[in-house]
Amino acid sequence: MVTDAAVFEAVGEVTDPEVPVLTIADLGVLRGVRHEGDEVVVTITPTYSGCPAMDLIRHEVELTLNQLGVDGRVETVLSPAWTTEWMSAAGKAKLTEYGIAPPTGTGPVMVSLSVRCPLCGSLDTSELSRFGSTSCKSLWRCNACREPFDHFKAI
Repeated sequence: MVTDAAVFEAVGEVTDPEVPVLTIADLGVLRGVRHEGDEVVVTITPTYSGCPAMDLIRHEVELTLNQLGVDGRVETVLSPAWTTEWMSAAGKAKLTEYGIAPPTGTGPVMVSLSVRCPLCGSLDTSELSRFGSTSCKSLWRCNACREPFDHFKAI
């Protein structure tokens, strides 16, 4: 019998299709693994309601369960709502290395003075659009190196 911890570790390696350097464990989308009789239940929470990546994530988790030889199912839980506070420090570091400014703070930023450029580290940046390549990101430009970059919004 595969332990819950082993299942958590294995399915935690499923990557986010929108930001492939992040795993669902890095994002905090993977909320738990438990046994219900002979069945394993993996609980996930989307980064926002209607996130199109969740169907693929669910499928990849199911494939991982099959590879482990585990009879299981995936359960989506919306409450409590996902927050960027659930992201791991390693996940935030991976975002920076990938060229996306990680979320800062503990909630939506109403007035933002600056976001550190993940490319050159400058704080001399400007928001170009509140919505970037996905709903959870905004588009910014560094005024120092002139490069555009995504910023993962704090939620």
